Amino acid sequence: MRFTETELPGAWVIDLERHRDHRGWFARTYDAEAFAARGLQTRVAQCNASFNRRRDTLRGLHYQVDPHGESKLVRCVRGAIFDVAVDLRPHSPTYCRWLGVELSAHTGRSVYLPPGMAHGFQTLTPDTEVVYQMGHPHVPAAARGVRWNDPAFGIAWPEPAGRRTISDRDSSYPEFRP
Repeated sequence: MRFTETELPGAWVIDLERHRDHRGWFARTYDAEAFAARGLQTRVAQCNASFNRRRDTLRGLHYQVDPHGESKLVRCVRGAIFDVAVDLRPHSPTYCRWLGVELSAHTGRSVYLPPGMAHGFQTLTPDTEVVYQMGHPHVPAAARGVRWNDPAFGIAWPEPAGRRTISDRDSSYPEFRP
């Protein structure tokens, strides 16, 4: 695995190091020692998957409040997504800034997000599947979200090819007040 630190402290892009032969390839997608060496959370409390039938499906932006903050390791295993993180840690030098990374089954790239970041994505292809390794289990009472198009963040989402699909909950979060 190749780790690349992003402009948001604690968030990393992780590229696979594929070992190829006549059968195909093999790669590690997670290594607790490699994560710990970079100060990243190594606990995996829950694994989730999301299947999205339509291109331009938008999910998020979701997070959990303390003490239930969750780290996430996100990977697209079918199709492609534009993955977004927003830094909601009030004392962070990048508070309210966002990061966008394309993840796809083709590249195998993943993104690690520390607790305190809201997360969401827009599908770039139909029939997209995303898997998440979570550092904390889901706690409904701690679940929060911010609106995908909130002017406080100015996220430059890809223009949809058709009509964007988004849940009522995700489109109705109140305006964020930093």
